[in-house]
Amino acid sequence: MFRRAELQDLTTLVNFNQALAQEARGEKLDSQLLTSGIQAVLLDSHRGFYTVGEIENKIVAVALVTFEWSDWRNAWFWWLQDIFVKPSYRQQGIFHAFYTYLKTQAQIEKVCGLRLYVYKGNIRAQEVYQRVGMNPANSIIFEEYL
Repeated sequence: MFRRAELQDLTTLVNFNQALAQEARGEKLDSQLLTSGIQAVLLDSHRGFYTVGEIENKIVAVALVTFEWSDWRNAWFWWLQDIFVKPSYRQQGIFHAFYTYLKTQAQIEKVCGLRLYVYKGNIRAQEVYQRVGMNPANSIIFEEYL
């Protein structure tokens, strides 16, 4: 049901990310830039990896995993990003199964923890993440786009 994404999944990954940006932020992403960004990950595992969830050989969920080194723990954190489940497959336990799969893979790889960020106003997603066992972090993320 879950597997690492491959280059032939590129179009689906672009479409899912476009849908996520529209749903979460009301934004339309530049398709050419997005395609290049996803392709960069698919061609270079040092950047991260995409995992897809399939039902009947049809992709219904995706997540990007990137890495953060923790000198305090001498291990990697996995950042779960760009998580998207097709709307028609929500409320069916797909995310819970997806998260369990990623958590198991992280444990096999000796990852010290899983992290993600969620928009403050996205209460529904926060509730979902808490139901799978995640907790709000003590840190606040600051950012500046360059």
